[in-house]
Amino acid sequence: MKKVISLCLLALLAFTPATAKKKMQTVKLHIVETSDVHGSFFPYDFINRKPKRGTLARVSTYVKRLREEYGDNVILVDNGDILQGQPTCYYFNYVDTESTNVAADVINYMKYDAETFGNHDVETGHACYDKWIREVKCPMLGANIINTATREPYVAPYTILNRQGVKIAIIGMLTPAIPNWLTENLWSGLHFEDMVVSARKWITHLQNTEKPDIVIGLFHSGKEGGITTDEYEEDASLRVAKEVPGFDIVLFGHDHTRHNSVVINTEGKPVTCLDPANNAITVAEAEVEVTLRKGKVIAKNIKGNLADVVDEPVDEAFMEHFKPQIDKVNNYVNRQIGVFKNSIYTRDSYFGNSAFNDFILNLQLQITGADVSFNAPLSFDAAINEGPVYVSDMFNLYKFENQLYVMRLTGEEIRKHLEMSYDLWVNTMTSPDDHLLLLSESTVGDQQRLGFKNLSFNFDSAAGIDYEVDVTKPDGQKVRILQMSNGEPFDEAKWYKVAVNSYRGNGGGELLTQGAGIPHEELENRIIWRSDRDQRYYLMKEIERMGTVDPQPNHNWRFVPEEWVKPAAERDRKILFKQ
Repeated sequence: MKKVISLCLLALLAFTPATAKKKMQTVKLHIVETSDVHGSFFPYDFINRKPKRGTLARVSTYVKRLREEYGDNVILVDNGDILQGQPTCYYFNYVDTESTNVAADVINYMKYDAETFGNHDVETGHACYDKWIREVKCPMLGANIINTATREPYVAPYTILNRQGVKIAIIGMLTPAIPNWLTENLWSGLHFEDMVVSARKWITHLQNTEKPDIVIGLFHSGKEGGITTDEYEEDASLRVAKEVPGFDIVLFGHDHTRHNSVVINTEGKPVTCLDPANNAITVAEAEVEVTLRKGKVIAKNIKGNLADVVDEPVDEAFMEHFKPQIDKVNNYVNRQIGVFKNSIYTRDSYFGNSAFNDFILNLQLQITGADVSFNAPLSFDAAINEGPVYVSDMFNLYKFENQLYVMRLTGEEIRKHLEMSYDLWVNTMTSPDDHLLLLSESTVGDQQRLGFKNLSFNFDSAAGIDYEVDVTKPDGQKVRILQMSNGEPFDEAKWYKVAVNSYRGNGGGELLTQGAGIPHEELENRIIWRSDRDQRYYLMKEIERMGTVDPQPNHNWRFVPEEWVKPAAERDRKILFKQ
């Protein structure tokens, strides 16, 4: 009996909590997201020819240090809009198309684990992004980018990673609002599915087939809102996190706004939601601690963080590796194309006629022969200085790779287009002490609105017509068109040829649809001419042809009443630009 008792005691001692603990395993994962890098590969701004704080050369240092600590348990992902923003991108997208695209080289060098599309990546056109997809070595994801011929995703819908017995699924998606911004030839053969619909489908597929332990959403779509139609919502990342159970982490972007929160989904489970904003200034991180027992996940703890990397040292090995590409881009942007007799500033465009915006408006008329021209400042606070003008300056003059269109609009549609633009832009003043502009304290740190209530790249003004904007009038009644700028009468019933960029002509900003009242499906029929190349190219050629340029304001429109507007403009200028 003593022997039996002794054996039992030994057995009990063998099965101690310490023994049970040995069968438990804790795995620590460190997930890092970059998003909306917009060509910020190197610590140099090739547009303004000065050092740049945000750069993947600093992110590379940061990630290398994490890999020293976590090894292969660091998962690095990028969330798109990487092919546009700096001359670095433009050069390898359109000039040197034989070399590997530098965006692919950077992704491969840094050993990213997954990549998604952004809308500005689609904007480069099939020839560019299809080549980029082939050159990128990590999985390219886009569950809701559907090939219309096969009805299957154009790229991989998801990828599976395995780290120390933990199975991780990453589902990639793109904002489906592409048709509102980009002409169809850029995305021919593709359909962009609603994100919630696509997420439900692929979560179900993963749960039935892959059975992952961790599910990550990598979405090039903002937090919420944006353009909303019967078919889709532009910014739906939080909606997916809340309404589609199964995600543990949602990493998003597109709206250039930092975000770190935990939402509770419809099953009552937490979902960590992160957005690092833009230009490689910040990375989003999810620290994941997974507890396994006998290979089964029994607990997950996830902590979100936004880490600024601007104080990280530049990765010198990274810089040495990319020296040939940097030299090529420098040679390209440093070519002189003309001379400006005076400096021009986008900041002037918000307060009335400006030499900067009017120069573009006038060139659009000159290039196309249109009657009227629309344009908005595409950069919040850019300048081109008096003196020699270089290729690099063209990226300040015109930020995006839009095409140039000529469209048929009635006089009434022209006025209504402008009505919506100014309603987005200016306040309805009820006293001389009011703001002239629609400002918002909540957007001061927002990299898209920068202190405005709305997006300044939708603040269209016009050339070819003379008009007044009465800021005391209610929305929809502010604009009074006086005449054509050549002295002819303006007729709201008459058809006019109007020069616009392709973003606007395809419905971007909804000024032509919601404002002018043109059905979106009719926009294509209104286009009577479109440029073969991007608008910046044509503006550059015109400057080269003219040689010496003296840009001046047109003085074809004004805010009234002037006794209210002038002091209000001075106050608002100080708020926005601190001077």
